[in-house]
Amino acid sequence: MTVHTGTSATLGEDEIVATVAAITEGEGDPIANAANIAAILFEGLADINWAGFYFLRDGQLVLGPFQGRVACTRIAMGKGVCGTAAQQRTTVVVPDVHAFAGHIACDAASRSEIVVPIVDGDRLLGVIDIDSPSLARFTQAHAALIEQVAALYVQACGGEVRGRRE
Repeated sequence: MTVHTGTSATLGEDEIVATVAAITEGEGDPIANAANIAAILFEGLADINWAGFYFLRDGQLVLGPFQGRVACTRIAMGKGVCGTAAQQRTTVVVPDVHAFAGHIACDAASRSEIVVPIVDGDRLLGVIDIDSPSLARFTQAHAALIEQVAALYVQACGGEVRGRRE
């Protein structure tokens, strides 16, 4: 059996944005869109081992659609990279997860991480989380790319996500 590790990119950054825009156009279901976006990121970005969503539910982050190994199901606000990005409502790029105080290791192979909050107006909906087995994998250009993807997600289905319990 062959297991995909997400290590060879098939899409450029512009293609990722265009693909996300096309797949979410006219589709308002938050789970369907998150599932497709996770797959696009996992297949489209080189050298990653996890890509997915966590949604804000009852004051904590709860695992949503993803690609990669089994992940932590719930993350408290302010805990780990995801909880920190969510609490601060700002993108967090971590070059070395082992140097990040309080890092939650769902996959021991992960060495760097980027987490982008999904925010609609003043409401936090969740985060997009991407891990890599390489140190310093993510740049500010990646942050801008994933922030664009998060904005497309909100544009497509923010209202549907807002209707769920926070």
